[in-house]
Amino acid sequence: MTADRWFRSPLGRRLFAAFLFVALSSVAVLTAAALVGTARGLTSAQQGDREQAAARTAEAAAVAYQHADGWNGADLDAASATAGAAGARLIVLDRSARMVWPGRGMGAGMATMHSDSTTGAVVQASVVVGGQNVGSVRLVFTTAVTGGSAVAWSWVLGAAAFALLTALAAAGYVTRRLARPLQALTVAARRFAAGQPGARAGIDGPGELGELARAFDTMADDLVHADQVRRSLAADVAHELRTPLAALQAGLEELRDGLRDPDTERLAALHDQTLRLGRVVQDLADLSAAESAALSLHRTDADLADIARTALAAYRTPLDAAGLHVRTDLAVTLPVWADPDRLHQAVTNLLANAARYCRPGDHLTIRGHPEHDNAVLEIADTGPGIPADDLPHVFQRLWRGCHARSIVGSGIGLAVVRELVTAHGGTVSAASPPAGGTAITIRLPLAEPGHAPDDCRTAVQGP
Repeated sequence: MTADRWFRSPLGRRLFAAFLFVALSSVAVLTAAALVGTARGLTSAQQGDREQAAARTAEAAAVAYQHADGWNGADLDAASATAGAAGARLIVLDRSARMVWPGRGMGAGMATMHSDSTTGAVVQASVVVGGQNVGSVRLVFTTAVTGGSAVAWSWVLGAAAFALLTALAAAGYVTRRLARPLQALTVAARRFAAGQPGARAGIDGPGELGELARAFDTMADDLVHADQVRRSLAADVAHELRTPLAALQAGLEELRDGLRDPDTERLAALHDQTLRLGRVVQDLADLSAAESAALSLHRTDADLADIARTALAAYRTPLDAAGLHVRTDLAVTLPVWADPDRLHQAVTNLLANAARYCRPGDHLTIRGHPEHDNAVLEIADTGPGIPADDLPHVFQRLWRGCHARSIVGSGIGLAVVRELVTAHGGTVSAASPPAGGTAITIRLPLAEPGHAPDDCRTAVQGP
């Protein structure tokens, strides 16, 4: 992004104008304060120097007065030189305010007229001899000392110019740092909305702006991944439905064309295909219901061990038909605040998986026990196990591993289990040691009988 691009944006211009206004205001106020303070300081110092010069001149006039024993014949050249060294003209008045220096014999009016006719600052000091006031000296400063003010002005104005340039550079830098991430984020959002899934902000802005850009990139990645999952799901569902539909179509065409007789065997084969098709549709319906289970849970005080025993009793016949040896360890009560029907469905799915994938003679063990604040139910078998590469994906929808074509089932059962367990605030995990066998572990929060957790009391109940 070029330097002028961010400046052409409305936000960039407004930010720059705001920063520039603050900078100019600060520089103007500080410059004015520095000039006023410097002027007052110089004036105060100059006034102090003039008063000291007047005091020294008065001392010189007093010495001359003592030597002459009066103003008549007093040599005031030294006092005049002292005044001249300070840049002032000397006027000496006696006790009656008559001018003694320069000239003698002037009356009070003449002295006053002479002193009033002078221009410049006047500083007066009394001449004291022997503790008595014998007259006064007036120093008339006809020229002002402007050297210090000129130096002060040059330094203050130079510092103000430097501060202004620094403020302009800082305002431009800050504006660019703030406007650039927002512009990049806006462009990325527009490109993403226009159908470019690879559009990302890809910037590291300051503070919350950087977090916003990274959050947008993460959201875009999640949306792209979700879209890929959706497309994959549609393709997998189409594949699952295509196989039984193709078999049904071919069988019906054979019957229609008279190539096969509609005997019992052929009709039974077609009926099996309809059952397979129905199972796929039912699995998809179960998955959809499980994903929205949090909105349709009818929670009550339940015993996870008792739910497992009930599910095992209901599914015992298919397990025996598969030739599995079942062992149970469900003597401990595992109180949970849950929907018994939904958990019954989850346990039944796990038992169905074991009956489908295990070999005759394999062992199936169901045991439950408390673990810290969780009720744990473990269903383990000694079957062929799950490859290590497939373990992270077993709970994904329609996942059946790299040998999907040779594995029966739709790959939805474990996804339903995960959704149901997650809806109850629990977790489910799978493990398969290299020696074989699979262990599925369900963990649900323990609950005191007759007491619903606070987060469950507010759960939305379905119809």
